[in-house]
Amino acid sequence: SPVQGDNSKILMVMLHIHKHPADPFLNAAFFCPPAGDITQKGYEKKRSKLLAPYIPQIQGVDPSLQIENRIQTSSQAGLASSKQNKSRPNNSRDERFRSDLHTEAVQAALAKYKERKMPMPSKRRSVLVQSSVEACTPPDTSSASEDEGSLRRQGRLAASAPHQAHPGVEHWFNRVIQGSSTSSSASSTSSHPGGRPHAAAAASAAAMLADLMAHTQLDNQSAPPDVTGLSERLVHMERPQVASVRGLPRGYNHTTLLETADGVPVNSRVSSKIQQLLNTLKRPKRPPLREFFLDDFEELLDVQQPDPNQPKPEGVQMRPLEGEPLGVVTNWPPSLLAALQRWGTTQPKSPCLTALDNAGKVIYTLTYGKLWTRSQKLAYTLLNKLSSRNEPLLRPGDRVALVFPNNDPVMFMVAFYGCLLAELVPVPIEVPLTRKDAGSQQIGFLLGSCGVTLALTTDACQKGLPKAQTGEVVTFKGWPRLLWFVTDGKHVVKPPKEWHPPLRDATNETAYIEVSVMGGVFKCSPPAFCPQLHLICETITNVLDFKRDAGLWHGVLTSIMNRMHVISIPYSLMKVNPLSWIQKVHTFKARVAVVKSRDMHWSLLAQRDQRDISLSSLRMLIVADGANPWSISSCDAFLNVFQSRGLRPEVICPSASSAEAMTVAIRRPPEMGVPPPGKAVLSMSGLSHGVIRVDTEEKLSVLTVQDVGQVMPGALVCVVRVEGTPYLCHTDEVGEICVSSGSTGISYFGLPGMTKNVFETIPVTVLGAPISDRPFTRTSLLGFIGPDNLVFVVGKLDGLMVVSGRRHNADDVVATALAVEPMKFVYRGRIAVFSVSVLHDERIVVVAEQRPDASEEDSFQWMSRVLQAIDSIHQVGVYCLALVPANTLPKAPLGGIHISETKQRFLEGALHPCNVLMCPHTCVTNLPKPRQKQPGTEVGPASMIVGNLVAGKRIAQACGRDVTQLEDNDQFLYMQDVLQWRAQATPDHTLFLLLNAKGTVASSASCLQLHKRAERVAVALMEKGRLNTGDHVALVYPPGIDLIATFYGCLYAGCVPVTVRPPHPQNLATTLPTVKMIVEVSKSVCILTTQAIMKLLKSKEAMAAVDVKTWPTVLDTDDLPRKKPPQIYKPPTPEMLAYLDFSVSTTGILAGVKMSHAATSALCRSIKLQCELYPSRQIAICLDPYCGLGFALWCLCSVYSGHQSILVPPLELESNVSLWLGAVSHYKVRVTFCSYSVMEMCTKGLGSQTEALRVSLCLEPFPTYLPSRCLTLNKCINCCKMRNISLSCVRTCMVVAEERPRIALTQSFSKIFKDLGLSPRAVSTTFGCRVNVAICLQGTAGPDPTTVYVDMRALRHDRVRLVERGSPHSLPLMESGKILPGVKVIIANPETKGPLGDSHLGEIWVSSPHNATGYYTVYGEEALHADHFNTKLSFGDTQTVWARTGYLGFLRRTELTDASGERHDALYVVGSLDETLELRGMRYHPIDIETSVIRSHKSIAECAVFTWTNLLVVVVELEGSEQEALDLVPLVTSVVLEEHYLIVGVVVVVDPGVIPINSRGEKQRMHLRDGFLADQLDPIYVAYNM
Repeated sequence: SPVQGDNSKILMVMLHIHKHPADPFLNAAFFCPPAGDITQKGYEKKRSKLLAPYIPQIQGVDPSLQIENRIQTSSQAGLASSKQNKSRPNNSRDERFRSDLHTEAVQAALAKYKERKMPMPSKRRSVLVQSSVEACTPPDTSSASEDEGSLRRQGRLAASAPHQAHPGVEHWFNRVIQGSSTSSSASSTSSHPGGRPHAAAAASAAAMLADLMAHTQLDNQSAPPDVTGLSERLVHMERPQVASVRGLPRGYNHTTLLETADGVPVNSRVSSKIQQLLNTLKRPKRPPLREFFLDDFEELLDVQQPDPNQPKPEGVQMRPLEGEPLGVVTNWPPSLLAALQRWGTTQPKSPCLTALDNAGKVIYTLTYGKLWTRSQKLAYTLLNKLSSRNEPLLRPGDRVALVFPNNDPVMFMVAFYGCLLAELVPVPIEVPLTRKDAGSQQIGFLLGSCGVTLALTTDACQKGLPKAQTGEVVTFKGWPRLLWFVTDGKHVVKPPKEWHPPLRDATNETAYIEVSVMGGVFKCSPPAFCPQLHLICETITNVLDFKRDAGLWHGVLTSIMNRMHVISIPYSLMKVNPLSWIQKVHTFKARVAVVKSRDMHWSLLAQRDQRDISLSSLRMLIVADGANPWSISSCDAFLNVFQSRGLRPEVICPSASSAEAMTVAIRRPPEMGVPPPGKAVLSMSGLSHGVIRVDTEEKLSVLTVQDVGQVMPGALVCVVRVEGTPYLCHTDEVGEICVSSGSTGISYFGLPGMTKNVFETIPVTVLGAPISDRPFTRTSLLGFIGPDNLVFVVGKLDGLMVVSGRRHNADDVVATALAVEPMKFVYRGRIAVFSVSVLHDERIVVVAEQRPDASEEDSFQWMSRVLQAIDSIHQVGVYCLALVPANTLPKAPLGGIHISETKQRFLEGALHPCNVLMCPHTCVTNLPKPRQKQPGTEVGPASMIVGNLVAGKRIAQACGRDVTQLEDNDQFLYMQDVLQWRAQATPDHTLFLLLNAKGTVASSASCLQLHKRAERVAVALMEKGRLNTGDHVALVYPPGIDLIATFYGCLYAGCVPVTVRPPHPQNLATTLPTVKMIVEVSKSVCILTTQAIMKLLKSKEAMAAVDVKTWPTVLDTDDLPRKKPPQIYKPPTPEMLAYLDFSVSTTGILAGVKMSHAATSALCRSIKLQCELYPSRQIAICLDPYCGLGFALWCLCSVYSGHQSILVPPLELESNVSLWLGAVSHYKVRVTFCSYSVMEMCTKGLGSQTEALRVSLCLEPFPTYLPSRCLTLNKCINCCKMRNISLSCVRTCMVVAEERPRIALTQSFSKIFKDLGLSPRAVSTTFGCRVNVAICLQGTAGPDPTTVYVDMRALRHDRVRLVERGSPHSLPLMESGKILPGVKVIIANPETKGPLGDSHLGEIWVSSPHNATGYYTVYGEEALHADHFNTKLSFGDTQTVWARTGYLGFLRRTELTDASGERHDALYVVGSLDETLELRGMRYHPIDIETSVIRSHKSIAECAVFTWTNLLVVVVELEGSEQEALDLVPLVTSVVLEEHYLIVGVVVVVDPGVIPINSRGEKQRMHLRDGFLADQLDPIYVAYNM
């Protein structure tokens, strides 16, 4: 098979043989003539060809030319057979970035990395399948870069390979490549369905795990099933839920899984990938940071210290370089328009411009006479025939847009000179094709700022523009309204004889505006040195775009000045026939051709089909992008091939130019008496430090550059420092080239500051003296002046990336990426390299277009090798490498990649890559120093308390008001006594109203009814259940009055009730094991439930989830006999157990706490006092009634205080979001309670409700809304107003929570419902935990909750530092309500157990009569938690018994006063101690990282973070198309780096609803972690950041 379009493959294979001559098998494969295949003579010929590059080189000849020549001449033999092979056009090597030396260097560098493994990302199959048709087609060649393009051929137009190879080459070549590749077989085989991991890979993964868990005891049983009370959003998940209770007796589920230290089940697929990732991180690329404890608030980033050994410039200060004096040609036209007039009148038949069609045929030749008359007609028409409101539309100096296609140079030239004659300023722009063209908005902004109102175009072009329904051309995004004028002959008017256009001499006024990256660049008239450069009346072939840059300067301006004949080759013709420009040079005997290295490369590929071509007429072959260092190989190869066709070596003239300075330097033909051309081999390492060090070509990282000739005549050139004051550079220093001449641009349009900086630079010497009184123009070219005063350019400023103080050029990085291996995976010339700023330094991003036929594994392997190559050659890490589907990168006008648009899409998360590889670990080296506490220097509690006293700080201690006054029911110590008393005193007083989804009362209970139902339950327990006093009973009921009645029935019978959330019928596999576990762990001997749930517990479906035979006695309470118990149980002491409260903490631990009778009644008394609850009051409760404060409010408080509770089950809000708020409005409730999930549902859900009310529901007490997605929130709020929903009655709306207040949610809720009368002061939060379910609660009296702003960086160091609102790194914290009556709170150091001072961060400890008395069970971890309920301070008040909440927070005395007149102490909860992440020696709260991540992209619906083996794992829910999944990876990584100084190890993108949430709306991060490790999340994408 032929080697496809690339010498590098042969070279690499040969390199291998050259280095390993002792490999006889390999040598034999190449050099033994196979029988019947090739003659001895043919074999000798092929052998000499293959070895040619390694034969000692002939003296005095450029080695690259030698190699090219040998390969070229010896390849003719294989040509015939080559033509029969199907050509692979897109594999052709892009000569612009081609360098055999560079390829060799890259391969040598990659050989070092043979053994290094990297984990391959996991991707869901649906993401692998590209949906769009265009993504599966190879890119249209117009996508090929203008500089770097690929090529379309027809038929046998070009053979794709310049030589024919031996059949065995491909096979051996692959062997060589694979030998040095970074294989990821261990990860990739296991990541695809059906792939079996190699035994070795599995063994190595096991070894890695064993290594990691050397001190860990493993057992082979799985963790128990899920115990979360999962909220409604998880109910319908069909996936088995993750088990995650730690320390539980094993044996619930018999699947075999590995387990880590903390009982987390590990799936080998995920864990082996994380292990691979950890192993890549174990070998640090750079020396580790010196770690020490920073006792300073300001976390300064690690400033990269300059390397003392880095090269520094040693030469003398350069002297400005002057071009030869401008010769004056006698009797020459003084200006461009004068030249046009002279040639138009004296030489009217002389040809000016020849236009070609796509077949290369001449379609029109414009003469100077025609150009002159047509330009005059247009000028007259523009000035005199266009008017608006009887005023001329245009005045001299106005700007006019020229919109002409690339295949119509004639109309463009007429329009351009017509504008100049009318003294209008032409602004040539590209034809806009769609409303979303890349860069279109910037052009629109430029047109608007230039005040353009008129656009000139051709009839054909105007018809092709997108039209609005009115038939007019649409207004493009960001564009001003334009009047479109067609310049074809019938629309212009012949001027009267007396009219003459004003012809001025050349002045410094604006002649035209050229669009550049910066916006418009003003240009004055073209230079007067043109006659010296081009001979008069020459023919010039122009391949470039005639609307801008060198194509405009040579093909439209200079040509007219010198009366030249331009042959304009359209881009579309070049795509079809790459040889067209050479054919036209031959046909027209052209003396000058203006091309780019791309055009030379294309013609090389196609040249064999042409025999009779002569380039002997050429005097100058101007290479417009000759300043690009990578153009040298194209120039050398082109000369090598076409020298035999009459091309002289001295004809090739590379030039350097920029939009601002036009042509800066150009190589002249030798007859002008100039020195011979030069070549420099420079060290890339030296260039990155800005100095010139000549190197040898044997070195790995070198850059070979050719000169771009001499300075232009009459110009003064110098090289200045890139940053800061423009000091002159040393002779061996790279800087920005500056030019002072009369032929540069004069300003940026509308940007006076940048104009002054770029067009009016005054270079100075080291002493600060200006070198000249002439202003200089910065060219944005980086280079130096070499020997013989030749100008060398090594790069451009807009491709310059300064990383850690070193400079890297984007083109050089592209060249390295392309040299990695043959282009099987990505399209050549479709690679974008740019830098983005992350964490105060530039980071390199590489984006390439992937071929549709490339496999995931191949692409990933190519990516990892590119990273290694760039690291070796350039000594710089790549931050992100992304592959996008074919044809999706934004295109520049003539092909090429629109870099700035690509960068913008990357930053906005709109690039939609199909593969991403992030490497933050290697390239982010400026992270702050990790915090490390020095051993033995811990400050003791006594020192701390003394320090606080010395500083004048009080100890952080606070308490609620005293519980002294007793009311008539406060003498009761038992809840069953209270209910009996109420049944006698106020039998008909309604205590509970339960609402259904329609808002009607589904059931209610008065004091007497509740008492009677409780009695019947007690009888059933004694008679049917035969229970004894003190037995535990599980109550499995939906939220409702049955639950309350059975609770009191248990108390009447002397049993201990345990409330359990019933299993969900649609999701038994997930929810039933939780019920079973609570029943077993609580040692319940009986289950009370309804008939429906009883059937469910024993159904076939239940048998699949649990062992139904082991249920204890199950009693249904639907039809109970009307009997009274013989007596109601009276506990002997109030310290006896009243009920068990089971709940799952956010860390996944199921804990049951014991509540005594005394604690229960004390809790009710505190809430009654705080909320001023009396029998005349009504409160609305929208909470789950199974644990914590939700249970107390639902089941206990109404009975104790006598107020009426309106019960709204949160589940009903799924079908009617406005149910809770409607109830609050209808019953005019003053106090209401909800959870964060309910508040979030109302905030999000009410935005999608319609105001349409069904007539049949009008009789309901308040409205029910029908779901619809079409209406805005405002409409809904207005509709609520129309239906008289008013929230002005609400004094306190409290969110029941066990976490830091979610200030963003409460504020948005207040803001949204403000229009319905909700007071912004009404919304507050509560705080409770396992040891005490109600510590803080806002209540109805007392000051409003206060908000403070703390420094997030100080929190990481366990410090509180108050800052102003809006300051950087500020975090708002809202007070968690008022401390309840009878509750004392102190802040203690969790390690030393000493008291802390005011505004110091520590653990919140609580002492109160309603503390729980202890854990019922935490699965054998009692010893671990013994001090949770019974601990004392180590210093100070050592007598009081406290309970530890496990939450970090601080107390702060405010200026407000409470009801007793004392200054108010506010308690701020920061977060759970168990949930904090210890990373880099600092303490992070997950919610802070999650908030940053959610903010980073609009499609992130929810986020959760956790750590695993010191890696930070970020899980994001994607609310959008799966195409966006990979966009999130770089955004998430960057935002966490920027705001938290942490490197994300793994990014997991999942579907909405995957992150588990409990009934209180809290994220269950540990469940999520276990699900991730057990590979149960079904992720869309998993990225392992290198």
